Amino acid sequence: MPQSKSILSNLNTNQPELNQAVEITATVAKIGFDWPNVQGVIDKIHEELNEVQHEISTQGSPERLQDEVGDLLFAVCNLARHLNVDPQHALQGTNNKFIQRFNYIEKQVSLKNKQLTECSLTELDLLWDQAKAQEK
Repeated sequence: MPQSKSILSNLNTNQPELNQAVEITATVAKIGFDWPNVQGVIDKIHEELNEVQHEISTQGSPERLQDEVGDLLFAVCNLARHLNVDPQHALQGTNNKFIQRFNYIEKQVSLKNKQLTECSLTELDLLWDQAKAQEK
């Protein structure tokens, strides 16, 4: 019997990879290749994170580490799909939040007439917490 066209052959490749990962998992979910509930996805994320940790601890090749991080990101995108969250939009929001908080840190350090490199990580973390608290 001749092989039929892949259900993944019509993917929109002109979108961010995070959204493409969601499209891939949504497409295969239509034929039942999906976790039955969100806990399965969370368990998969833990598995992939453990594989990243293994590559770090064994000082695996950069290629293996990249592959495992890619698997982790893919699993997180699948979680986003299960939760009806647009991963691209979520990451954009987090990037903006990080920038705002870091701008606060820079401003506070500058008010002390210091450079960022003169601050300890503890000092910077304290300022981070202040920036975070101001958001509430």
